[in-house]
Amino acid sequence: MIGRRVFLALSLAMLAGACHGTGGSGMPGDSDDHTPFGAIAESEAVRFTGTEPFWGGEVADGRLTYTTPDNPQGTIVPVSRFAGRGGLSFSGELAGQSLTLAVTPGDCSDGMSDRTYPFVATLRLGEDLRQGCAWTERQPRTEGGRSPVG
Repeated sequence: MIGRRVFLALSLAMLAGACHGTGGSGMPGDSDDHTPFGAIAESEAVRFTGTEPFWGGEVADGRLTYTTPDNPQGTIVPVSRFAGRGGLSFSGELAGQSLTLAVTPGDCSDGMSDRTYPFVATLRLGEDLRQGCAWTERQPRTEGGRSPVG
């Protein structure tokens, strides 16, 4: 199992890297570019969803609402936001376990529909690592390439 500090270090390294090019150190991205990820404004709500097990929710105003089929109303968790060079992360604690949600740009499929999402969501809840997708109102999910859906 990966420890919390190792996971956070890997998450931050992933968020620090850009998706293209190679810097002088052999790391991806431009090593001289220190601009934080700006594709999602701090004022925007980020929605996310995942399967196996089903999970989802929303991050807005410094709070993450985590939902499951057993808890559709969700549990609200205060989180801190980090904007790296290649995405965002939100960190907090849920039921005594560390929680980190990383959101990075990239076409994403939930694997169960023909929806396409503009962001990949990776959730670490305690020792459990989950994969999913994310979207915002400004950058919505689409239904089979057609008009945006809610």
